[in-house]
Amino acid sequence: MSVLIYVELDNGSIKKTSLEAVAYGAKIAEKTGDKVAVLALGKADISELEKAGNYGAGKVLHAADDKLDHENSLAYADVLAQAAHQENSKIIILSKSGLGDAVAARAAAKLKAGIVSGVTGLPEINGSFKVPRGIFTGKAFATTEIKSDIKVLVVKKNAIEMDESSVRTVNAEVETFSPVLRDSDFKATIVEVEKAASELSLTEASIIISGGRGMKGPENWQPLLDLAKALGAATGCSKPVSDLDWRPHHEHIGQTGIKVAPDLYIACGISGAIQHLAGVNGSKCIVVINKDPEAPFFKAADYGIVGDLFEVLPKLTEAVKNLK
Repeated sequence: MSVLIYVELDNGSIKKTSLEAVAYGAKIAEKTGDKVAVLALGKADISELEKAGNYGAGKVLHAADDKLDHENSLAYADVLAQAAHQENSKIIILSKSGLGDAVAARAAAKLKAGIVSGVTGLPEINGSFKVPRGIFTGKAFATTEIKSDIKVLVVKKNAIEMDESSVRTVNAEVETFSPVLRDSDFKATIVEVEKAASELSLTEASIIISGGRGMKGPENWQPLLDLAKALGAATGCSKPVSDLDWRPHHEHIGQTGIKVAPDLYIACGISGAIQHLAGVNGSKCIVVINKDPEAPFFKAADYGIVGDLFEVLPKLTEAVKNLK
């Protein structure tokens, strides 16, 4: 049997969050004694797919049909179910994202599998199968037992530590996978895909710097952008900022925007409304910069700086450059 991991691709390469899912699956396979197989759909660089072996995968099933180049959760779920049958997979893993959630739910229905989303750690396998997951937008945790024969896990970013022990130097074997594609899954046609112009994806970035209404206007964003460039960070914003068109809507982070889990999240001039906190509570370290010492965000911060961000940001940028 195989633990099967579906990986998302970005320009032919496996996304970082999906590589974390591969490493997560490899940890489970160590407990169960199963092999580790990966499923990749659409156009891809074979040498990049082989790198899944560095994270514990033995092989990669690659379905390269042109119809699978665009994200189609109906088709992807059907192909994932076919791959699970071929590999006799009882445990199927996906990384949590808009696409991952949609594919997981549909695949679980096809496979009559139990499904847990928002998984935050490795399962307890001891006569039963119990997994920890975040609930109430990350404010609490629950342990859920899956009793079905087939189990689908949707894993949050940073569910396991990606230290040096997680990375090897072994290439996975890439095999061509030719699933049956049903016409009914392609009744909707993707005419055009317009991607955000930002250099770094918020869901993939290790460092994110966000601004709120404390930035006072779109013309004042340069100090934040300078620090982001110095740190190699992605930029985000609060909902009011995107609503005011100070920043593009694809940068909106929060409960109704993008949920992120970087290693470092720096909030500049953001008060810390509960909707914004729900989108960042998976971050490993949160730094808050705000001139209001009573800002609610300080209660959730690992580090806080009370001060004028227009004075603080240039000093931080200078310090980062000096360190480099």
